[in-house]
Parts: sequence; structure tokens; C-alpha cells
Amino acid sequence: MDFGSLGPIMCLGLAAAGSAIGCGVAGMTSHGVMSKVDEGHAKFVALSAMPASQSIYGFALMIILNGKLQELISAGKDTFSVFAIGLATGLAFMLSAIYQGKACSSAILAVAKKPEVFGMSFAAPGIVESFALFALVGGIMMAA
Repeated sequence: MDFGSLGPIMCLGLAAAGSAIGCGVAGMTSHGVMSKVDEGHAKFVALSAMPASQSIYGFALMIILNGKLQELISAGKDTFSVFAIGLATGLAFMLSAIYQGKACSSAILAVAKKPEVFGMSFAAPGIVESFALFALVGGIMMAA
């Protein structure tokens, strides 16, 4: 296996690991709140699913990086750049998903106490999500 082949693998693997942790953190809070609140459970589920999006970004970038990897291998060029892009973006996706899960967890607690803040509860998780989007766009630009 060429060393650069680890790039697409790391990109998706780290993103998926982060999504699993983030959704797990928010999901645990969601389940705890659902046991105490009689309605609005769908709102809690929606918030706890938000960190899953980083896996989608990781999957999309993995496909792009794999194409770039094949292009570089065919041309006989060094593939370290694909590894570096995959590792850097994978770490960004992972950390974004984990911290988004924590932000979603606190949003779930806020909505349980005051349901009228549901719309605003997406602000902090959305800001955390934006860093994953920046990493995705940066990864795409670097791979081009």
C-alpha cells in the first residue's frame, strides 16, 4: 500500500469516529431529557443527530482524495500531499463533530427547560459545524 493511500482512509475514519462520539454524547443527553419531558422528543433527536454531518463531509472528501491519489500514482508523483490533506481534514471533522455533540447536548438541556429557545439552540452547534465546512472546502481546494 502506498503511504498516500492512508489519506482518504484517515479522512473518513476520523470523521466517522468523531460523528459517533458527538452523536453519542448528544444522544445520551437526549435520552435522559426524554425520560423527564412528555413532549417535543423529535427536537431532541434532531439536535442529537447533528454531528453525523461530519461523516458525510469525510465521505465526500474521501472520494475526491481517492481520485487525486489515483491521478498522482498514475503520473508517478509523490502522494504525501493526499495523506496530509486526509489527516488534517479528518482531524478537523473529528474534533468538530465531538464539540458539536457537546454543544448539542447543552442545547437539548436548554430546550428541555425552555422550549421557546429551540430555534436559537441551533446557533452554537451551527457555528461549530462551520469549522468542518471550512475544512471540507479547504480540503477540496488543496486536492484540486
